[in-house]
Amino acid sequence: MSNSGENLREMGFLDHLLVLRSTIIWILAVWLGTSIVLWFFSGHLLDFLLSTIPVENLYFNAPIEAFMVRLKLSFITGALIAFPFALFKTWAFISPGLFSREKRIIIPMIAPSAILFYTGALFAYWVMVPIVLGFLLRFGTEMLEPLISVSKYFEFVARLCFAFGVVFQLPLAIIFLTWIGVVSPRTLLRKWRYAIVIIFITGAILTPPDPASQLMMAIPLVFLFMGSVLLSLIFEKRRKQREEEGEEEENAE
Repeated sequence: MSNSGENLREMGFLDHLLVLRSTIIWILAVWLGTSIVLWFFSGHLLDFLLSTIPVENLYFNAPIEAFMVRLKLSFITGALIAFPFALFKTWAFISPGLFSREKRIIIPMIAPSAILFYTGALFAYWVMVPIVLGFLLRFGTEMLEPLISVSKYFEFVARLCFAFGVVFQLPLAIIFLTWIGVVSPRTLLRKWRYAIVIIFITGAILTPPDPASQLMMAIPLVFLFMGSVLLSLIFEKRRKQREEEGEEEENAE
């Protein structure tokens, strides 16, 4: 283990708590500060959020509803912007206690994790929301017109964006499990039918209870799963090559 790891072990329990408290305070401070600044632009952010909705207007049914939506939007957008800083501070806290091999596995995954989360959220906002809303609004009639509450619409969009941000981590999860030897990509390929069933169940759990949302999440997840398995095959081959090279070096000694 590195010297920093040895120093971390020498630290007492209270020292660890102080470092953890400092890390949490920094993350919360950046999140809160970013959210406060974004509050002054929350009206523009809300208009941008509503730009993709296929209806003319949204409504708020309670005096405090519009205020609460803008407040939630400020804090959620602030969390998205502060996310890379939170990753950095979290990594700075845990990295001294990791072995060099663990660092080689985790470090390359930090930036892709953030990128995949943002990609999933943007995919949900730009692609999923218009398609799903367009599908659902078709069930109206001449006597049944949509009167959508802004808070309900915001919750709908936020849930979809968060769900897609999380499920877009699937490639990293499969690659990581393959790298540490927990799963084999060939086993995943043989069990692809079970994987697709699990993907559709996940879509049903994470998305609103309508077939369009579930299907629109399941389809990209299937492609992500297949692409992840192909990538994990490459990583597994590299891992085995390194293990063989290590055994050859040990035998040579």
